[in-house]
Amino acid sequence: VQLQASGGGLVQPGGSVRLSCPPDGLTLDYYAIGWFRQAPGKEREGVSCISNSDGSTYYADSVKGRFTISSDNAKNTVYLQMNNLKPEDTAVYYCVADSMLPARAMGVSASAHYWGHGTLVTVSS
Repeated sequence: VQLQASGGGLVQPGGSVRLSCPPDGLTLDYYAIGWFRQAPGKEREGVSCISNSDGSTYYADSVKGRFTISSDNAKNTVYLQMNNLKPEDTAVYYCVADSMLPARAMGVSASAHYWGHGTLVTVSS
């Protein structure tokens, strides 16, 4: 299984970024896919997750109303649309997957079986 996140970069506060993750080696229907992040000096945080079997989602309180996770089964790709970005959103974002944990459990625990390489999102003026 390979999880390659892309779409990160430098964005100004209030701006938007969309991260993409096309999992290679797994079918979305049978996995929960999520986005975790880690900033320097901070603990890892479960940002948002989606269980493709039932469409349930999880969002950290810090991103509710600003971030949206979605899944395109035809493209076998999961997206994280990040709007109204704040400097505190600056972090390396990782695409993760798990076949046993539902979205909420994966998000709350910030734990997953499969991890990809991260993509850096920097929010700064």
